[in-house]
Amino acid sequence: MEQIFEPYAEFAKDARIKNMDEYHALMNKANDDYEGFWGDYANEKIDWFSPYKQVLDESNAPFYKWFVGGTMNVAHQCVDRHLATRKNKAAIIFEGDNGDQQVITYRELSYEVNKTANLLKNQFNVKKGDRVVLYMPMIPEAAVAMLACARIGAIHSIVFGGFSAEALRDRIIDAEANLVITADGAYRKGKPYMLKPVVDKALEEGCECVKKVCIVERNGEDISWVAGRDYSYNELIKNESSKCEPEPMDSEDPLFLLYTSGSTGKPKGVQHSSAGYILWAQMTMEWVFDVRENDTYWCTADIGWITGHTYIVYGPLAMGATTVMFEGVPTFPDAGRCWSMVEEYQINQFYTAPTAIRLLHKMGENEPAKYDLSSLRVLGTVGEPIDPPAWKWYYEAIGNSKCAIVDTYWQTETGGHMISPLPGATPIKPGCATFPLPGIMAEIIDEDGTPTPIGEKGFMCITKPWPSMIRTIWNDPDRFVKSYFGDCKKDGEPVYFTGDGAMMSDDGYITITGRTDDVINVSGHRMGTAEVEAAIKKHPGVASVAVVGKPHEIKGEGIFAYVVLKGEDTMAEEMEMVQEINKIVLTEIGAIAKCDDIKFVPDLPKTRSGKIMRRILRSIAKGEPITQDTSTLEDPSIVQKIQTCII
Repeated sequence: MEQIFEPYAEFAKDARIKNMDEYHALMNKANDDYEGFWGDYANEKIDWFSPYKQVLDESNAPFYKWFVGGTMNVAHQCVDRHLATRKNKAAIIFEGDNGDQQVITYRELSYEVNKTANLLKNQFNVKKGDRVVLYMPMIPEAAVAMLACARIGAIHSIVFGGFSAEALRDRIIDAEANLVITADGAYRKGKPYMLKPVVDKALEEGCECVKKVCIVERNGEDISWVAGRDYSYNELIKNESSKCEPEPMDSEDPLFLLYTSGSTGKPKGVQHSSAGYILWAQMTMEWVFDVRENDTYWCTADIGWITGHTYIVYGPLAMGATTVMFEGVPTFPDAGRCWSMVEEYQINQFYTAPTAIRLLHKMGENEPAKYDLSSLRVLGTVGEPIDPPAWKWYYEAIGNSKCAIVDTYWQTETGGHMISPLPGATPIKPGCATFPLPGIMAEIIDEDGTPTPIGEKGFMCITKPWPSMIRTIWNDPDRFVKSYFGDCKKDGEPVYFTGDGAMMSDDGYITITGRTDDVINVSGHRMGTAEVEAAIKKHPGVASVAVVGKPHEIKGEGIFAYVVLKGEDTMAEEMEMVQEINKIVLTEIGAIAKCDDIKFVPDLPKTRSGKIMRRILRSIAKGEPITQDTSTLEDPSIVQKIQTCII
């Protein structure tokens, strides 16, 4: 019998959505008048410069358009409109790795965003539609740069600061960026680390599109400066005006690109719009976290990922909240760092990944008891389903068995939460995503659109467009259609397929069962197997390789590589090659893609047509019995040979 946790009554009575009756009423409203549902919220939540003429244009599906003809500006939505009533309220609370602190009010944020917007226009000649790549640490200037781009209509593309020079270069070239904003470096575990040298290496060849580099001097370490290309943000910003009118942006104008791994080697430039994205970012902040006027909200993600975009910067600031930015790691100087910050800042909503929860539980099981965590009201998880043991510790030790845990399901491509408990309304089953949010038409179906029977796995699909959805893949519309609308249909029409499997219980609860394509979820971040395989193949001794995911007690999934060598190598040489292969992966992609297991095998299980049977490799990596049909393999005996090598 599954245990169900009812919403805490004291919380529920004042929540925005107070019970399941209110939830169902909203879902019924969306079902009865879908465009009216979204149009009402767009009118209520967005500060329009000029009104839209049409809620939804489906004439060129799946290239949907929302709030057609309307103009607005996301930076205005996040900053300017709050100045009349919240200018002295904290917008961003920053805590550095070493404990340095900064509180930025909405008025101060307005000054800094306007000055940076003027800097982009005056010093770097950035215009509406230009792409600007940000390779930044978790410092306030990163959020300021995002908003400054939005203010003048430039399209920002943030690259996670842990990615390698090669990964950064690929993204710069694909976006055809003409400016890179970075920092000399930052701090991690009490020591400086560097970012600027990675940018220098990335720009060595193939990045002729980049004309200039703007550098925030954060850690003061020595860096090289290229005359005529590199400029100090800290010096130039002093001369800029704090007044800059926001550029009127069409609802469908791109706000940002964010590159994500896919089942092919080349990363996908996910393109998000302006109005639809910011509307859903704000609505989910209000519904899922129930953030109130005087709350302090903390999401521990990095701005290099979609979670940082939507739930550190855009969502909180759009609704006028106070958001915390943290430069460091949760276990430095000890495993009590997060709980110390919760106590000091009186955090009300805490949003993190199951990976972090498992790590904090393992390294500091008794640390939470040392701190006053009574300010917490909502706990969130993101990136992967949370396992029941981690959920239990999170609920009891951190939430004092009173806080709702919102286990949020969504993707880079969805822009915001799709399926999640509502903290004041939804009875929660640990590890279960629960129900679609109001307005989201999520269904578990097969390829032809037939609903999957209760308790059986099917494809997790969204069967109607929604405002914050991906608009296209940058410069590759065919790949966009193929990647997201090529696998499932309903009533004969393609629908958005998330790439995940799911199943529904007899009471309607949805559980996500994991990826159905060749993508591994490492610490809540999706890594395409093809991208990792392409890196490994660069080792001169590798003949072929297949990468799969394997359960990992901290990261959720680790990377398991099966490698076929070109020659006969000794055990000592193989051990050396493990280090060499991971060094290549580190260089090509970054530390997040480091292989946890590298096993040398005589060959890979391939069908007669040459397709690698990854399901077999996943089973072997997990130590599961082989239940798949091996009769179609070119060499059925290879399965036993691989198992022998793994043992």
